[in-house]
Amino acid sequence: MQFQGFSKTDFDTFNIEGLDARMEAIEERIRPKFREIGQVLTDELSVNLGQEMFLHIAKHARRTVNAPKDTWLAIAGNKRGYKQHPHFQVGLFDDHVFIWLAFIYELPNKDEIAKTFLNNLKTIKTTVPNDFVVSQDHMKKEAISLKEIDLKNALERFRDVKKAELLIGRHIAANDPILADGNEFLNVVRNTYEALIPLYKIAYK
Repeated sequence: MQFQGFSKTDFDTFNIEGLDARMEAIEERIRPKFREIGQVLTDELSVNLGQEMFLHIAKHARRTVNAPKDTWLAIAGNKRGYKQHPHFQVGLFDDHVFIWLAFIYELPNKDEIAKTFLNNLKTIKTTVPNDFVVSQDHMKKEAISLKEIDLKNALERFRDVKKAELLIGRHIAANDPILADGNEFLNVVRNTYEALIPLYKIAYK
């Protein structure tokens, strides 16, 4: 089956009360779409990076009370998990889709990656488009555009603060017509990842 895009119903999932009911809706509405686009993107990233990449779909397994406010797929170069590795994400909050290259706090060599990025600050600024956004916490909705953020400052915080994170990419509002067109949306994700691949490679230097 071909990916048809995201609908209002997908975003409404996050208004459903109760952990079990919301998890059920995520399973029925969103995960099949993640499997469709995830496989395509994983195959393409494997080719573009010249290494095997693996698809992971968020399970929210640790949750016992609070229903998830968002859900996502992650693509990483490790079969067993993604949180301890730089990884690509596509996911949904109730009001937007996020497309990230993510470096989250579980990374064992976070400070090393931060130092590498600080040494390549100029390259990053010229490589990553100005309209991309940056988040320092994957659990929060907010993100700041690359042209407004003090990137050096953000990277130093990423290096020095244990819980600080770095996610770079794009936000697409839930009402953006592009989300209703599967092909169109996939092209946006492809273009986003294409711009972020140099950063992914720098992280492994």
